[in-house]
Amino acid sequence: SLITFAQYLQRCSYEGLSKLVKDVVDLAHKCVANEDAPDCSKSLPAIFLDEICQVEKLRDSYGEMADCCAKADPERNECFLSFKVSQPDFVQPYQRPPSDVICKEYQDDRVSLLGHFIYAVARRNPFLYAPTILSLAADYEHALQGCCKESDVDTCLNEKATAIKEKAKKIDTKQQYACEVLKKFGGRTFQANKLARLSQKYPKAPFSEIIKVIEDVKEVYGECCSGDMVECMDDRAELVAYVCSKHELFSSKIKECCEKPIVERSQCIMEAEFDDKPEDLPSLAEKYLQDKEVCKSYEAGHDAFLSEFLYEYSRRHPEFSTQLILRVTKGYETLLEKCCKTDNPAECFGNAVAELNKHIQETQEVVKTNCDLLNTHGEQDFLKGILIRYTKKMPQVSTDTLVEIGKKMTAVGTKCCQLPEDRRLSCSEGYLSIVINDMCKRQETSPVNDNVSHCCSDSYAYRRPCFTAMGVDTKYVPPAFDPNVFSFDEKLCSATPAEKELGQMKLLINLIKRKPQMTEEQIKTISEGFTAMVDKCCKQSDIDTCFGEE
Repeated sequence: SLITFAQYLQRCSYEGLSKLVKDVVDLAHKCVANEDAPDCSKSLPAIFLDEICQVEKLRDSYGEMADCCAKADPERNECFLSFKVSQPDFVQPYQRPPSDVICKEYQDDRVSLLGHFIYAVARRNPFLYAPTILSLAADYEHALQGCCKESDVDTCLNEKATAIKEKAKKIDTKQQYACEVLKKFGGRTFQANKLARLSQKYPKAPFSEIIKVIEDVKEVYGECCSGDMVECMDDRAELVAYVCSKHELFSSKIKECCEKPIVERSQCIMEAEFDDKPEDLPSLAEKYLQDKEVCKSYEAGHDAFLSEFLYEYSRRHPEFSTQLILRVTKGYETLLEKCCKTDNPAECFGNAVAELNKHIQETQEVVKTNCDLLNTHGEQDFLKGILIRYTKKMPQVSTDTLVEIGKKMTAVGTKCCQLPEDRRLSCSEGYLSIVINDMCKRQETSPVNDNVSHCCSDSYAYRRPCFTAMGVDTKYVPPAFDPNVFSFDEKLCSATPAEKELGQMKLLINLIKRKPQMTEEQIKTISEGFTAMVDKCCKQSDIDTCFGEE
């Protein structure tokens, strides 16, 4: 309850929220004693929003958000969600009390200390799921238990706090991404993606069990994504209890997770490694291509048949990204649609394996080419290459945003290219999908161009290949030449190496925006010229005149 209120009312004090939490908890006790008592028939989200709408002077603190109260559910909740602010600047950065104070506080009043931690995390991360926040609070408690016994408490707590922050940021990004997929592409795509992932992770689990879990997962995400954190917490705990009750059936890697306290269990299971593939799995070609009854099985129920193919394919390929597996499945569906309408499906399927392998080869080549580039030329040149390609694809995007996207893509390369061969592809496309989704979210509020719009909304599975294959935007009209964009002064000479690099990158982007047809050779000449100009002019007595001439 505290998490839910802190995420909706991010400006509210801990004490102010404690009163609202007490009201809701009192109502819960009342309803347990008598189900027919007033308000007990309301849904949980309605109870929380009614409580928020009764806050005095709501408009004074939250302005237009108060207008949400006039709407009916579920529009009222959608309205409140739209006012949540990620990483809000009106919340002061967290100042941890001195270590001796915090250790004594933990000893004297554990509940209050952890309550304040949960409040601090929830209001700064309004989309982070409640079970995750509770698991971070458990991490924080373990840190206090360990560090308060150390001689250098501060250093110990700093290390642990940094790790917890990083973990929270990573999980938050992935959760918001999952919500975006569910919202933009709907339940069917969301479930297909999760089916691929869980089949990779639990390759020994029976199909029927995976399907049951997928149904529940979709429901839990629906609740978490709509801010209904109590139901989200409750249903996720139920789902985890179910998986743990059959842990031997699901995976050999989750037994220890299932022995942990309830708030730590779900995060542990999500972070657990993939289970080992069953040995001697039969070839898929027999059942899905060579079997005479394949078209009959498909006709009997398209989705059920394709779901089973997706499960069987995924459990055999833990090294692929879920997006690639969905592309292969889509390719297989296209083949079924085509071949099952012919007089001789078996002959039509003759070329199927080669057809499906095209998707795999495209993705493997993209990963190999990029990792080779990064390993041969280093991060800086790799980043420049991305900036050149993406400025040509979407020159309308601001220079700062292009630099930000380029850095994120380079970070994906740095992270994934050093992994073993069998984990590179899944890592690369998994993280790139999140970066691309970030671009697509911006596209919704400030449209870029038709190509970007098409790639963002056409197909979830094909988003990354669509961006990779996107060419120069032919409809783009470059802005008139503006000398001010290319003016340099003595600040460049006192700049740090990182600032000089940034200056060069922005110059590069601004040049391509004005000359999208520039060749690699021309770009190389200008980049070298820029470096030579800076070296020459920074040695002169009249720096500005030199820059002007150069």
